[in-house]
Amino acid sequence: MNKTKVLIVDDSALIRSVMNEIIRKQPDMEVVGVAPDPIVARELIKQTNPDVLTLDVEMPRMDGLDFLEKLMRLRPMPVVMVSSLTERGSEITLRALELGAVDFVTKPKLSIQSGMLEYAELITDKIRAAARARVKARSVPHPEHKSSAEGLPLIRNPLTSSEKLIIIGASTGGTEAIKDFLMQMPSDCPGILITQHMPEGFTRSFAKRLDSLCRITVKEAEGNERVLPGHAFIAPGHSHLLLARSGANYVTQLDQGPPVNRHRPSVDVLFESAARCAGKNAVGVILTGMGKDGAAGMLTMRNAGAYNFAQDEASCVVFGMPREAIAVGAAHEVGSLQALPGMVLGHLAAQGSRALRV
Repeated sequence: MNKTKVLIVDDSALIRSVMNEIIRKQPDMEVVGVAPDPIVARELIKQTNPDVLTLDVEMPRMDGLDFLEKLMRLRPMPVVMVSSLTERGSEITLRALELGAVDFVTKPKLSIQSGMLEYAELITDKIRAAARARVKARSVPHPEHKSSAEGLPLIRNPLTSSEKLIIIGASTGGTEAIKDFLMQMPSDCPGILITQHMPEGFTRSFAKRLDSLCRITVKEAEGNERVLPGHAFIAPGHSHLLLARSGANYVTQLDQGPPVNRHRPSVDVLFESAARCAGKNAVGVILTGMGKDGAAGMLTMRNAGAYNFAQDEASCVVFGMPREAIAVGAAHEVGSLQALPGMVLGHLAAQGSRALRV
């Protein structure tokens, strides 16, 4: 069996030691080098040709983002960021994902050594997913404001009912996939609910970043908000997001119940609530991500009358969640990330047109 070769880059000797210990215990992985900064890492990459790089966000001698930008331009490879649980750390991490990092893990707040060992399963799962990921260098513009969406083709949204909803689930690679999807949404699109696997603290920064880039309003869900056209709600990292009814209106609902499929927020929880509350008025979309979260919930949506879309393998960073949804027969159509927004709105427009003729 060929082992996944991992290079660890972190300025903390303790983190390097703990990560080394975690990875060396995995039968399918090996540590081919450790580096205290990007200058040393650059030489080790040439010498060891790693399959996956773990990279600290904030480091001396060269900033982690500067290094990542150069790396993805000159030698694109799977990178998992190791981030701090701070507002600044979350913003830098989101920027790293834009630059092409596959995923990230967060350093524990308290005892780093014991905390990192508890995170061993999460860290190694993410390294395994990164090793299988499709890595593409991304060109990222620095200005961030609403007009950023103006260069994209405007997809019109004719004849759709305010009763319609778009329900989205994603994991690994999903922050960029969701951004690409939402940036093509017109300001009068149906209300959107989103679950992206992401820790608490990062979802607020993610929502703010999307809000600055999209024509629609994007926010982290707080619960009991009316779901209106032109608005997208992102599940906070600490709670499941559900769709609920309040009289004639759809509203958001948060639940801090146990993780489902090892995740809170869970895509299955959101999809199953959409099946219960919206039925045929919902359109499900499952995007890139590792694991199977969302497949069963999307099938429940289909059985309740919803129409569902899955991202295709070629455009996914990790074709795990969409593959599982397709395998159980939950998706009606499969399309590339670039095509999905038009496919979704085209379906809704056709439904609206049929309703008018009836």
